[in-house]
Parts: sequence; C-alpha cells; structure tokens
Amino acid sequence: MLITALGRLLEGDHPGHPQALLEHARRPGRSMGSLARALEDFFTARHLALPTDQAERLAAGRRQRRIDATPSPLRPATAGFGEYLLAARERARRAHTKPRTDGTIEAALATVRDLARFLAASRGKQDWALADVHDIEAFLTTLPKARKRRLTVLRQFFTFARTRRIVLADPTKDLAATTPRGFTGPTVSLGQQRELFRRWTTSPAAHPHEALLGLMALLHAASSTEVRLLRLGDIDFTSRAVRLGKRPHPVPLDPASWAVLQRCLDHRHKLRTTNPHVIVTAAPKPAAPPRRPPMPATSSTSAASRPACCAAPA
Repeated sequence: MLITALGRLLEGDHPGHPQALLEHARRPGRSMGSLARALEDFFTARHLALPTDQAERLAAGRRQRRIDATPSPLRPATAGFGEYLLAARERARRAHTKPRTDGTIEAALATVRDLARFLAASRGKQDWALADVHDIEAFLTTLPKARKRRLTVLRQFFTFARTRRIVLADPTKDLAATTPRGFTGPTVSLGQQRELFRRWTTSPAAHPHEALLGLMALLHAASSTEVRLLRLGDIDFTSRAVRLGKRPHPVPLDPASWAVLQRCLDHRHKLRTTNPHVIVTAAPKPAAPPRRPPMPATSSTSAASRPACCAAPA
C-alpha cells in the first residue's frame, strides 16, 4: 500500500525532490499518515530533507484547545498568556538557556483555564480584575497536592496580567506555596460526635478496635498510625497513660478511653497471640501437626519394590 501511494505521488505534476515529496505526502489533521512518517524517517536519516513541523502543529492544536475551553470573557487574557510563554521560550532558545517544553506550556494554560472555569462557575466572576486572594485560595484548595505547581503558574499569569493592565493587583502575592499545617479535611458535626461517643462507649456492636481508634482520635487527636503502632510496653497501668508515636510525654487516658483500651486488651488475650501490639487484626495460624517419620524397610518388602541400586546381585 505504501509503495502504491508513493508511486501515485511520483507520477504527479509536483516536483519530485525529497522535501516536496514529503510535504505532498502529509495528510491534513492530527496525523500526517504512515507514508509521510516513513518518508520522513528515510529522508532525514540520509540528510535528504528537513524534518516536518508535525510536532509543532500538534502542540499548537493542544494549546488552542485549552484556550478555546476557557470561558469567553476570560479567553483573551489566556490567549495572550500563551503568546507570552511562547515568546519567552524563543528568548530562552536564543540565549541558550533552558526553554519551556510544549508540555510545560500546555500545563500552564490548563491551570489558567481551570482557574477561569472556577471563577465563572463557582464565584460568578467574568473578569480577571475581580479575582481576589480568597478566590485563588479556594481554587488551590480543590487540589491540595498540586498547590505549589498551580501557584507557581498563577503567579506567572498574574504578573503577565498586571504588566498588560488586565488586573490592578496581584492576588497571589501574599499566598504561601506550602500547604497550611494541621488537619484540613472534613469533620463531623457535634451531634454526630456525641452519637459516635455513645456507640463506642456503650454499644456492644462496636468492635473494640473501632472503639479504640475512634475515641483516641476524638478525645486525644491520635492518628490511625499512632494507635496501630501502640504496643503493650507503651501502656502505663499505674498512671493509666499511654505513649503515642513520637509525643514527648505520655498521654493520660480518661475513664472512657481506659475502659475501651481494656476491652482491646481482653480481645487480644482471647487471640492468644505473641504480637506485641495492642491492635492485632489476625489470629496466629495453628501449629502444623508433626510429620510422621518414614516407615523403616523390613525383610518382608518384596524385591520388586526395592530401588535398582539396592537390588541383590544376580
């Protein structure tokens, strides 16, 4: 098939030198076709033609799709930011420094696109000048693990927007790249906490492990790792305190927490385990029965059942 298609190209009226042949073999669209790829590999390996700009065309299409996905009132600034990134890459190439790759520019445009969508859908703002620090902080909270990367891109964008007089102030100026320390996840209401407390302290349906993990987290701010790594040697039965993780001092337990800890210890005792941890999730496997020793050979064993090496000589 490739040879047939190449023959049709050679019979045409266009020039037959390698560069022109390569350009006429290209298909419009995102893929230039198997014939064009084969000709490009062949001609460039023998220095007969220059590589095509297919990669640049595909990258330009990806950038344009990200710009087109931006809400229309915020789209011109996004397009201008893309042109600014491309111009900065050309300057870096001329200066022989590290230019931005296509993937970096596309990721930056995707971040600006996501912020524009967030402002339009969640904040009801159709102008970049209306974005404030609270909007940026709320946007960064949607993906906490990508906070540093996203904030870096947004600082570049708002620096560009301020130089073009699109915004008057940079809303990312006073934001920290690191996430705030401490627990930031969802919490249960006060009524739900009371209901869980009653379940863990009075309900026989609550497993001792569930009750211990719940009360230690609710009353003593203990993480699941600290409770799972709790050992028998960490319990002070005299002062009714436990050592949790790397905390510098023992944690005194209230009567409810101490009673739940005793339930866990009773449950652990029933398992008859040698595991030093308080929470044991599996009972030890029963010991395998001893293997029976092989029966010794007797004189009644037939000669046919003996191995060949033990057969009597003829």
